[in-house]
Amino acid sequence: MTNIPILTPLELKVMDVLWKLKKGFVKDILEHWPDSPAPAYNTISTIVRILQDKKSCIGHTAHGRTHEYIPLISKDEYQKAFISQAVEKVFEGSVSSLLSTLIGNEKVSLDELAELKKIIDQSNDTE
Repeated sequence: MTNIPILTPLELKVMDVLWKLKKGFVKDILEHWPDSPAPAYNTISTIVRILQDKKSCIGHTAHGRTHEYIPLISKDEYQKAFISQAVEKVFEGSVSSLLSTLIGNEKVSLDELAELKKIIDQSNDTE
């Protein structure tokens, strides 16, 4: 699913709330907003419409004049597509270049490196 659009920071926050809630109305998104102050109702309503109409990341169920929104992609799907696009577009298809950049910029802790080694070792065991 590499055709998933890249989300803006605000769109990603809306999706994060919906991923946690599984579904919700705009008022629910605002009630669970991670930062204070939360954006205006109209701002979130506009973002939700963009995520639905232009980016196809969410769907809705109508309840009278109001809509309950549901993620159409999982967080895992989005993360995989985002990283895949970043590797292809920014790192010329090189995963090792991506990891080298992360490690070189000290964005990866020693605990995370140990966890990565375990993942690599497990992946080699299944081949």
